[in-house]
Amino acid sequence: MKSILNPLLMAAAVGSAGAVQGAEPAPAVRYDTVQVMGVDVFYREAGPKDAPAVLLLHGFGASSHMFRDLIPQLATGYRVVAPDLPGFGLTRADKSFKYTFDNLADVIDAFTTAKGLQRYAIYVFDYGAPVGWRLAVRHPEKITAIVSQNGNAYEEGLSPGWAPMRAAWADPTPANREALRKFNTLDMLKWQYVEGVKDTTVIAPDGYLLAHEAIERIGVDPQMDLLVDYGQNIKQYAQLHAFFRQHQPPTLAIWGKNDPFFLPPGAEAFKRDNPKADLRFLDTGHFAIETHGPEIAREMRSFLDRHLKAAR
Repeated sequence: MKSILNPLLMAAAVGSAGAVQGAEPAPAVRYDTVQVMGVDVFYREAGPKDAPAVLLLHGFGASSHMFRDLIPQLATGYRVVAPDLPGFGLTRADKSFKYTFDNLADVIDAFTTAKGLQRYAIYVFDYGAPVGWRLAVRHPEKITAIVSQNGNAYEEGLSPGWAPMRAAWADPTPANREALRKFNTLDMLKWQYVEGVKDTTVIAPDGYLLAHEAIERIGVDPQMDLLVDYGQNIKQYAQLHAFFRQHQPPTLAIWGKNDPFFLPPGAEAFKRDNPKADLRFLDTGHFAIETHGPEIAREMRSFLDRHLKAAR
């Protein structure tokens, strides 16, 4: 069964986008790999090359596959690029690669340069947030807008569900690290997709099955490394908040309000440093795009159209 399942999952990882509403035909989504810093970064891309760019950054338990339906809905007016982070999806890194958020950001920074993204908006989700935040702090002149879908930037956004991770941050013993292994099981990955969702029959199994297949293929240690390293992101929040205050980037925080890991106060806190930030709450869980994809696409397209000059 495994020999049949894996090729099917790999095909789904690339996949074809679903039907897109609206009169404009969706540009073709292209799938390719570029090598940067010794890492083969798989990515999806669609839209006019000369249009304003949008960089989509996925999170834990996911890959660029999570944007399979969003990409064509944005690509009629924007150049949309969605890479798989190292340790996820179809991106391949050498065994010597050190899985830290600094290193993930270094790779994605080099990726944007390789793709010629001189200025771009970012959509950040979960782990994509600390990667995107590093890019913003390093290159504030490049960031045209921010969409955060459950992409945390404030400590009050962290729920009690982070207790096992906090224990490992405070005391990274082998036992505390080992306690994080459970977050990478298929049952736990599925739970993260369905928790807080009223009608779980709308959750396609592709996402968590692909995530689990990638963990088995790449290994669980990179995921545990990143869970232990996540505490370093909190230490960088002060720099990030200074970026928000100084540059006031157009910001849309669109949040699954039933997220078991990133709480609504984390979304509300964006207004503390950027009073013009737009907030939207959805009655769903962590993977809001899986249940409210059309709503997120509409809100995001409207937001980008207001703040960026879309190609028409």
